[in-house]
This record gives sequence, C-alpha cells and structure tokens, in this order.
Amino acid sequence: MKTGLQPLVFCLLIAFWTTVAAEPTTLIRVKGSDTMVHVAQTWAEAYESEPHDVAISVGGGGSGSGFRAMLIGTADLVNASRRIDVTELERAQRLGMAPVEHVVGFDALAVYLHKDNPLETITFAQLAEIFGRGGKIRSWSDLGIEVPGCRDQSIVRAGRQNNSGTYVYFRSAVLGKQANYDLGILDMLSSKDVVHLVERTPCAIGYSGLAYATPKVNMACVAKQTGEPCVAPSIGSASDKSYPIARPLFVYTKHQPSGDIKAYLDWILSDEGQCIVKRQGYAPIRPLACD
Repeated sequence: MKTGLQPLVFCLLIAFWTTVAAEPTTLIRVKGSDTMVHVAQTWAEAYESEPHDVAISVGGGGSGSGFRAMLIGTADLVNASRRIDVTELERAQRLGMAPVEHVVGFDALAVYLHKDNPLETITFAQLAEIFGRGGKIRSWSDLGIEVPGCRDQSIVRAGRQNNSGTYVYFRSAVLGKQANYDLGILDMLSSKDVVHLVERTPCAIGYSGLAYATPKVNMACVAKQTGEPCVAPSIGSASDKSYPIARPLFVYTKHQPSGDIKAYLDWILSDEGQCIVKRQGYAPIRPLACD
C-alpha cells in the first residue's frame, strides 16, 4: 500500500509546483481615472495575454482616488486625467516617494447635448455662465434656442464628483482657476454616467471624455473666445491640440519605474499599446497607422 501511494504523491507534488510556477509572479495594481478605466482594462487584458508572468488589476474611482491609493500603498500605477496637485505631491515626497509623470495619450473633453438639441456651437464664456457659480444662463431660451421635449427649457447640468480629474480639468480650463461650480449640478459617478444621463434627458448638457460618445448624443463645436471659429472634438483635434479642451492623459509611478512596471509602461507607449489608445477613442502620443 505504501509503495502504491508514492507515485501518486509524487504526481500530486509535480502538479502543485507546475500550477504554482504557472501563476503570475508579479501583481501590478492600477487605480485612478474613470475616463481612462476602459483603455486601462484593455491594456491589461492585452498585456496579460502575452507570456509576461504579470497580473494587472485595474480600478477606477477618479484621479484623486488613484493618488490617494498611491499614497497609502495600494496602487503601483495611477491613471490620471489631470496632473498631480501640490498637496498630493508634497504628501508623496514626505512619504519618500518621487512621483514621475508619463503622458500616455490625449483626450478631447467633449460637451454633450441630447440628440434633439439644436445647439451646434458653444463658447467658454457660455459654458462658464452655465456651469459657473453666479452664472446667468439657466434656460435654453437664454441661448436663443428651443429644445424639443424639454418642457420648461430649464437646463439640466451634469458634471463629475470632485475626486474626478475631469471635474478639476474642466473647472481650470473652462471656468477659470479661481472659479467655482454652481450649486445644483448633478454630480455623476463616472464619465459613462454623464453621457447616459444626457442621452435620456432632452434638457441636459454635460462634459465627459470623447471616448464615451454614443449615437444618442451630440457633441458641441467649442470656441475658446467669442467670435473665434469653433472646433469639434475628435481624435485628430485632440492630437493636434486644436480642440480647446484637449488634455493629456497620464500614468504616474511612485519613482522612476523599473522591472515589471517599466516593462509594462514601455509596452503601453509602444505601437501596440498606443493603437489600443486610438481604438478606444483617444489620441495616441504620436501618429500611428493601426488596423
């Protein structure tokens, strides 16, 4: 009986060590921007499909949440649709970190309207009057239009929560660094939620990343100054920076990357990783011909 068990035990041990050896040896934890969560998940799936012995976990929650995760040690990479702020940087430095910024793509921050809304163009000044504290534009009639299906023509404003990089960037770029958002704006949990609300609400306007556009919404042509030609959001206008609310997309590391993290970042910046950026609706960091 003892002799008969030995081959079985030996085989079980071989199977166990084979399974252990086949499991990924490194876990890269990625957290941050909801704008980037889809492209980050696609990067992770594509990279894990190759023999790297690396597992990648991806979470959203907003750029601010990603920086907080880095500070408490639960994120190795932070996806961000805004730059790290002074307070976050100082806290990181006090903890012995030296955060490094990596530009991984570009986004056009689109102004979304319901598909039946006849408004075609909008200016920064008008957006500030709609979303800014003390603004005077609260009805579509104030813009000289009538939106079908919007009963009293009151504007429904959709934005992001204050832990979102999109929230911070829109305020800084459009409203002004010293400006505040008005009360009564609907704070949506994600970029996708902004677009979904605009889809089903004729009175609505919202801001969100270009990659979340659907056939059920329109995107306004935006002019930075009144009287200037407007520019429509697109991969091309984000890439050449002609769209006035184009922004870079970042990945942050705690230090200069090395090892598996550097290899993953190098892959993201390679043609393969950048073609994923383009296919997901963002602008890559350089011109590329992708299938």
